[in-house]
Amino acid sequence: MALRILVVCTGNVCRSPLAEALLAARFAGTDIMLRSAGTRALAGAPATPQTHALATRLGADLERTTRHRARQLDEALLESADLVLALAREHRRAVVELAPAKLRTTLTLREFGRLAQVTSDDELRVAISDSTDPSHRLRYAIEQIVSQRDRIDPPAPTEDDVVDPYRASQAVYDTSAAQMLPAVDEVARVLRLVMQYDRQTPAA
Repeated sequence: MALRILVVCTGNVCRSPLAEALLAARFAGTDIMLRSAGTRALAGAPATPQTHALATRLGADLERTTRHRARQLDEALLESADLVLALAREHRRAVVELAPAKLRTTLTLREFGRLAQVTSDDELRVAISDSTDPSHRLRYAIEQIVSQRDRIDPPAPTEDDVVDPYRASQAVYDTSAAQMLPAVDEVARVLRLVMQYDRQTPAA
């Protein structure tokens, strides 16, 4: 059974296509399905040239950014998603307003990364040990990650957002990519554990 990950930003031409392509490069040939959408999508528009250039430089899935066309976020996309990664808090709010049932499985990309960073592999393995269903294991992993909120000091709210580079300078594009990369790596780590888990809990 495939895991379905949805990445959401505003126009779906900069941040979410790049995050989708970065994750896709890490999971080529696996049962992880990645899509992206925008809360105010420039429907039908391609990824910006700067996004494609960043994808090239960062080793992302170039086919995705080449054939990408912006799509509007809707209930059907959300209903099928096992995890929704929002590029900013405003996108998370929009997701939850559109599909309240996704509250527990929607985080900003940077929040996911920050909380996952303080969640060990062993903690995740224990959390997902009671299920063989990938979507259930992912939900349990998300619950474990979210539980870290009570264990660390909250950051400044803006630290959960990836800056929007649309119509901005190359420096802003670079900053946007730099903000998402550590979180993308953490998402990849968690998803690998979920997909590869062998039902053996860590030794005591």
